[in-house]
Amino acid sequence: RKRLWRLHANIAISNLLPTKSRSLYDIAYNRFKKWCAEKNVQVYSENVLLAYFSENAKNYKSSTLWAQYSMVKSCLIIYDNIDISKFPKLIAFLKKNGDGYQAKKSKILTKMQMTKKFLMIKVGLILGIAGACRTDELVNLTVDDIEDVGSSLIVKIPNTKTKIPRIFVVTDVGNMLELFRKYLSLRPPHVKHKRLFLYYKAGKCSSQPVGKNTMGKIPSVVASYLKLPDVACYTGHCLRRSSATLLADAGVDITAIKRHAGWKSTTVAEGYVENSIENKTKIANQVLVGTTISAITKNVS
Repeated sequence: RKRLWRLHANIAISNLLPTKSRSLYDIAYNRFKKWCAEKNVQVYSENVLLAYFSENAKNYKSSTLWAQYSMVKSCLIIYDNIDISKFPKLIAFLKKNGDGYQAKKSKILTKMQMTKKFLMIKVGLILGIAGACRTDELVNLTVDDIEDVGSSLIVKIPNTKTKIPRIFVVTDVGNMLELFRKYLSLRPPHVKHKRLFLYYKAGKCSSQPVGKNTMGKIPSVVASYLKLPDVACYTGHCLRRSSATLLADAGVDITAIKRHAGWKSTTVAEGYVENSIENKTKIANQVLVGTTISAITKNVS
């Protein structure tokens, strides 16, 4: 019975780490354990963690250091029952180390830029922007996840990073529904899988599903076609950031943006919203128009 109890406990513990990125957590944890062994460290005190991350700060940028901290923290809680989130000096060091740091983010596409390109790319662009989709969410989208109700498409994202399914709608703006229906009509009848996105070339769809790398390149392909600068900066995150920024520019509050994209953290959601000139202009108009400042300037003139 004891062996069975321990087996169940070990299985439960092994499932506490994220399935997709578990290998990264193990690498971060083992790297820390190896460092401790080299330093003859037996107790994982706050000073030990400070020394470890202080050394790593010389080689890692702030965002990477925080990611390493998060993975080591999770593993120490699971495997060693130590909660380093309660180490105030360590947290203060990580915050101080990030002072002045600005993470390099994917560029976004504006409404005017989302124009002509190949059919598969157009459909990926429409769904990615409309649903603030991650690259793997688009890759795993199936024909069964999309319901055409005539005036719109109802799209379900059953498997998300946060384990919470999302639903979004694509309305009949421009010729978006026509493009989707045309793409779907070209689907070969002999395709055995249900993945939505297939390779589309020379006006025909093959049975080969589109992979994550190809899907992640959609923004850069569009940027290249439009002859935009810094094409390499239009990464797979572009669609998600563009969607959030378009909503913010339209005056949608951060709570609605979080709900739309499935973000739990306000800080993370805000990190995806581009500080666009359009949004800043709206804010300036709200601040200045009709205020005492405008009245004073009129009197002065």
